[in-house]
Parts: sequence; structure tokens; C-alpha cells
Amino acid sequence: MAYPQVAFQFRVDIADMTAEFSEVTGLNIEVQPIEYRNGLTPDYSTIKMPGMQKFGNVTLKRGVFKGNNEFFDWYKTIKMNTVTRKTVKISLLDETGAPVMEWELRNAFPTKITAPDMKASGNEVAIESMELVHEGMNIVNG
Repeated sequence: MAYPQVAFQFRVDIADMTAEFSEVTGLNIEVQPIEYRNGLTPDYSTIKMPGMQKFGNVTLKRGVFKGNNEFFDWYKTIKMNTVTRKTVKISLLDETGAPVMEWELRNAFPTKITAPDMKASGNEVAIESMELVHEGMNIVNG
């Protein structure tokens, strides 16, 4: 009997670096429809055609570690319409650690960094997040 893959075992590679994250969200693609009607069409309605693709922003979350400023260092590369763009690969892993499915983000860069919420009465791990934009996503099945 075949079972679906679990979502809690994954790996994130940013350029040539493997990074550890606790959560990845926002892997989505959509096509914006275009409505069109020819003036000679006898129907009183429009047709819908596929338009431009739109890719969702991807959010990566991880625990805060002392001296680890990789998110902010990458974010600081944004200067007057220039930024260090990187390929980001998110791999869903099987029980042996081998990739089953991979999402590859092309020309990704950070647009938002969120520091952890701090509360004196809290009892949770400090989690920071980084939101990435990208120019395309390729999906590969292992």
C-alpha cells in the first residue's frame, strides 16, 4: 500500500548552502485570466484565456541562533535596484533522506525579514522569518 509523503522532513538549499528551517510556506503558482470578447461574437459573454503567471512569495522560518545573521546579510545586498539573486531549492524528503519532490525558485531574493516576537511570560523558541520573491518556480519529481 502506498502512502502520501509526510511534510515534516524537508531540506532548503540556498545557492550552494544547505540551511535548516522549521517551516516553508507559499509555494504556489497561479495564472491570471484574461477576458476577451470579439465584436462579431454572437454570445453576450467573454471568453477566458490564460494570461501572465504569478508566483507567490515564499516564507522561510527558523529558530534564532547566536551569531547567525545570514538572512540579514543577504537582505543587506539590496542597493538601488541591485540585489544578490540566488537559486533556492526546497526538497521534500522520504524516510531515507532522499528527495521525492523538489521546488526550485529562480532568481530569489529577500523582501522582508521578521524578528521573533519576545514575551517575558512566553515559553517558546525564538523564530525569525524571511520572505522571498522569485521569478519562476520549477517542480521536479524525484
